[in-house]
Amino acid sequence: MPRSSMLASAAIASLLPAADAAFVGGGLGGHHDGVCGATYSAAAAYPAAATPRRRGTCMVASLEKSFGISNPGSMSRDERLRSRYGGAVFEPEGGWGDAAVVDFSYDELAQSMREIATFSRGDVTTGSVIGFEPNGALVDIGVKSSAYCSLQEMALVKTQKPEQALELGASYEFVIVSREDENGQLMLSRRRILFSQAWEKIGQLYADDSIVEGEVVAVNRGGAMMLVEGLRAFLPGSHFLMGQTPTEEFIGKKMEVKFLDVDKETSRLVVSHRKAVVDTQIHELSVGSVLKGVVTAVKPYGAFIDVGGMSGLLHISQISCDHISNVESVLPVGTAIKCMVISQDKGKGRVALSTKTLEQNPGDMIKNQEDVFENAEATAAKYQERIEAERKAREEAAQDVIFGLESVFSEPSADAPAAEGDAPAAADAPADLPFEA
Repeated sequence: MPRSSMLASAAIASLLPAADAAFVGGGLGGHHDGVCGATYSAAAAYPAAATPRRRGTCMVASLEKSFGISNPGSMSRDERLRSRYGGAVFEPEGGWGDAAVVDFSYDELAQSMREIATFSRGDVTTGSVIGFEPNGALVDIGVKSSAYCSLQEMALVKTQKPEQALELGASYEFVIVSREDENGQLMLSRRRILFSQAWEKIGQLYADDSIVEGEVVAVNRGGAMMLVEGLRAFLPGSHFLMGQTPTEEFIGKKMEVKFLDVDKETSRLVVSHRKAVVDTQIHELSVGSVLKGVVTAVKPYGAFIDVGGMSGLLHISQISCDHISNVESVLPVGTAIKCMVISQDKGKGRVALSTKTLEQNPGDMIKNQEDVFENAEATAAKYQERIEAERKAREEAAQDVIFGLESVFSEPSADAPAAEGDAPAAADAPADLPFEA
């Protein structure tokens, strides 16, 4: 700093011993360009033209007491340091405000201070979602740094955005999957929690033999891949709809399935749509119901009929009242027919069908099938009435037989008069004869 500036600064400071001064812009010399907060009060001594062009941040300082120079024209080291820094007190440009208002007490500070939790890999904890990022979410789990959960670990099926899997401010359970990185951040996973819960639920559904809903996500030659309760399951082609195989048209569609094989250890999950359809329909069927079906296979002993995804057997003896030697000549594969349910086994999923009961005249299934199918419902109603009448007649005949047997084996009462020819009463019998000597 030039000596003339030093002398001017000291002279002005001695004239203004307790003045408060605001310093804006640069320093007094080349050594303090752009530095606010110089301790000299001689800023006004420089004309505006001499003020340096580069200016720093504004700051306010005050000199609480003056200082003197022992030898005018030269300054010792202590006097020079005192002139620069002695008595300078920093104060914000807008002031400190109302210092009497205190919004935070020592008790609140003590309450806010708590022990920071520590976690290891594999620990389960509960955290609150505090923010979203393009590829994940920030979660507060009570440690010094917020934890991170990536999109891949948010749900069983990866989502496009974190908002689709988590809700801001909500609390969820997470698994710690990594140690702290250089920033003290932990990696979390919610998918592992959901994965374990899904297998437990599927195990219970399999034990209860329940029907669940799944979505087709892919198809291949062997069948289709489905999402069931968030897990990938395999649907074999043989357990799809009767006579059909899954195609790409079914991708994205939902259908009911039942579990065939559940193995958590090998992550094996096999389902069947056909079994679900059969179990649903067979509980709704009743003997005497008329169903529409299609012939899917012909055997020497009869034909297999697909009735709404369920396969039933139409035995050769139940096709017509007349004799049939060749089933395929009467019911080729692909023929649409109507048939009546004559028996069912709900436990094994078997259904026995008949078209003979729908014939108005014997042999109509061979001579005029269209007439049989057109009047199938009316003929089935008459058949049911005839069966009901026969059942009542059998019950009445059985009751008559029971009453007849009761009358035959019933004993006469004590007050009934004795019939002619009966033996004399015991009172009229002669006394016992004495024993011979």
